[in-house]
Amino acid sequence: MNLRRLVLDVDKAITRPSILEIASAIEAVPNVEGVNVTVTEIDVETVGMDVTVEGNGFEYNAIAKAIESTGAVVHSIDQLISGSRLVEGVRRRR
Repeated sequence: MNLRRLVLDVDKAITRPSILEIASAIEAVPNVEGVNVTVTEIDVETVGMDVTVEGNGFEYNAIAKAIESTGAVVHSIDQLISGSRLVEGVRRRR
């Protein structure tokens, strides 16, 4: 599958790793062209983040392994875009 974008829900301990360490580990994965790490929640013990990864043909398992190697945890895949180009979602009226 030609992954182009992943949006992941990721948690880490409050003290370590830093978001710089997480971004650096993801950026080192082959075919990753950009990483966005946004802190969404801060708890007494954990930090919740949205992690967006873009590129052309990177592997999900390599991304998850890179994140887990830092000590952070992937909770869910919130968006996945694959194919020969990026396709933005269209909100439907209900």
